[in-house]
Amino acid sequence: MQTHFTPEQLADPQVAESEKILRKCVHCGFCTATCPTYVTLGNELDSPRGRIYLIKDMLEGGRAADREIVTHIDRCLSCLSCMTTCPSGVNYMHLVDHARAHIEQTYRRPLADRMIRAVLAAVLPYPTRFRAALKLAKLGKPFAGLFERSAALKPLAAMLKLAPASVPRASSTAVPGVHRGTGVKRGRVAILTGCAQPVLDPGINDAAISLLNRLGVEVVAPPGEGCCGALVHHMGRENEALDFARRNVDAWMRQIDEGGLDAIVITASGCGTTIKDYGYMLRLDPAYADKAARVSALAKDVTEYLDMLDLPEPAVKPGTVVAYHSACSMQHGQKITRQPKALLAKAGFVVKEPREGHLCCGSAGTYNILQPEISTQLRDRKVKNITATGAALVATGNIGCITQIASAAKLPVVHTVELLDWAYGGARPKSVPEATLQ
Repeated sequence: MQTHFTPEQLADPQVAESEKILRKCVHCGFCTATCPTYVTLGNELDSPRGRIYLIKDMLEGGRAADREIVTHIDRCLSCLSCMTTCPSGVNYMHLVDHARAHIEQTYRRPLADRMIRAVLAAVLPYPTRFRAALKLAKLGKPFAGLFERSAALKPLAAMLKLAPASVPRASSTAVPGVHRGTGVKRGRVAILTGCAQPVLDPGINDAAISLLNRLGVEVVAPPGEGCCGALVHHMGRENEALDFARRNVDAWMRQIDEGGLDAIVITASGCGTTIKDYGYMLRLDPAYADKAARVSALAKDVTEYLDMLDLPEPAVKPGTVVAYHSACSMQHGQKITRQPKALLAKAGFVVKEPREGHLCCGSAGTYNILQPEISTQLRDRKVKNITATGAALVATGNIGCITQIASAAKLPVVHTVELLDWAYGGARPKSVPEATLQ
């Protein structure tokens, strides 16, 4: 794609990087066939190619974002399916991240939108606040239907509908500490405690730590670590995202310096995509560029790390038919496609892949709150394809997908590592009934 940026514009390193990305696009349109919003809405401007044109026009003109640009960029899920499809290697992720930051700096959203986004940014990345908000949501649930009648308040209705009926007790694994392995020591890793996941489903990290410990791996939950920054990053709140990233880099570098780390294990694939990008996000910060790159190199999804170990024979071979939902952040963001399915199969599960596995379930961080109508269409399409497999349960590697799919599916939705922990001697996941055993 031909660009016409001035030398003054290219002096800005963010603009210069976006210009390089734009030049790689050859207008082929392969991305439109795999873009969930284009497949759903049929609007060229709601495809990656259409958004690239809008972003190019905005950045080249050096102008503030307008309502049209904001509408179509907001509809982007950042599922990154387009990057898997693109034959030219266009880094759409970094381009749309830049566009979102530009929107945040130059566009004044309507009051209700500003307030909802501010609440999300102030609550979701902080487990204590998030837990309190979920408990309060019980009082607001009866008003969800009322909020749905107003276009501006539909995100509030979506929030209330997604809130669980009960909030699990906090787990001790969310507290900083060291969880020592049994038998011969085979490694030492840090685990991302995170923000939303330990509130919504603390059993995921419990299962990961339990399994790793039985395999002889020491697991550290470092003090000072928290939200990866993805939630605010995808809302264009770049300074907040970078602050979260710096805090985590500091926490993990202390562990690297004190006892060394073989990996930073992540059980939420959405977080993994962001942490693996810390090196890029902090590349312009001389105090953090090298450290962030080192952290990104150590970051591994829990299934990536488990695949590196020599696993024993499973203690239990359930024989259960499992539909594996590959989260977008897993297959498109991190390019992890083989390991989760191979591990499940080795553990004795019968793995089935739903049709249209490349399409997003509609969760996408805060997307199912901010774009509830499109999100619901994508969720229902995903659930229909999962149900058609005839599986007894669903396995996936991202808490957002678990929450989204479980809101409509009639079968249990569990994290992949919970099933692996069960097969290798751990407890059966609470959401999996005994009747699913074959």
